[in-house]
Amino acid sequence: MTDQAMSNTGSSKSDVQSVLKRLGTRAMGLTGADVERVVREARQVARRQKRPMRYQDLEDGIRMHRPPLPHDLRWRFAVHEAGHAIVHHALRLGPIQGITIDMPEGGYSLMSFQRSGSDTLSYREDLLAMLLAGRAAEQLVLCSVSVGSAGAEDSDLGRATRLALAIERSLGFGAVQPLLYRDDKDPARVLDAHPDLAARVHARLEKAFTKATDVLNANRETLDGLTSLLFEQQVLDGEAVSKVLNDR
Repeated sequence: MTDQAMSNTGSSKSDVQSVLKRLGTRAMGLTGADVERVVREARQVARRQKRPMRYQDLEDGIRMHRPPLPHDLRWRFAVHEAGHAIVHHALRLGPIQGITIDMPEGGYSLMSFQRSGSDTLSYREDLLAMLLAGRAAEQLVLCSVSVGSAGAEDSDLGRATRLALAIERSLGFGAVQPLLYRDDKDPARVLDAHPDLAARVHARLEKAFTKATDVLNANRETLDGLTSLLFEQQVLDGEAVSKVLNDR
């Protein structure tokens, strides 16, 4: 949004920064090309109506006029993303920049990861717990899980499985022959061909899932509070998330 447009509304510099921050949070998960398209279309809307570009033009472009999610699906997304955030914070993996459940494919969390200790087994096990925390939260709060954590290579289960396999096969932490390095190009084929290896990888995932569940149980009030706020607001920036995580 241009300074000229904001000045026409009488907004202060701090208001402009606040609006830009809200837009940045709302745009989480978009590519550079997506952002360019949103700005171009917002300018076209403003030009047709012979007025300055407004915040709502950009927000409408980002949301692509998506219809509201059904109540139950929106609540499940909120539970899932809140679970990731709680475990990420509790295990001190790094800061959280924002969370949204206002995307066509569901929720999205923008998280940073600290480098201190990142080369250790315990850190990788904490990462596994964080990856499975969305599914664990669904099971804990809703007593069921959805396909939202699975179904694709870049899903929670896809990433967690690859990490658990790497722990066993290439990172030097395997229970069997840990000094051997294997570069597995096709994890699914390797796991299907080696039942014993698949059992060890699954055992690591089960351990991580239990760890995530324990963390969420210990922080249940915070989980419920963050879920409710995310359900209501749909998008939370890092400051709003941090306030919930640190105030309880």
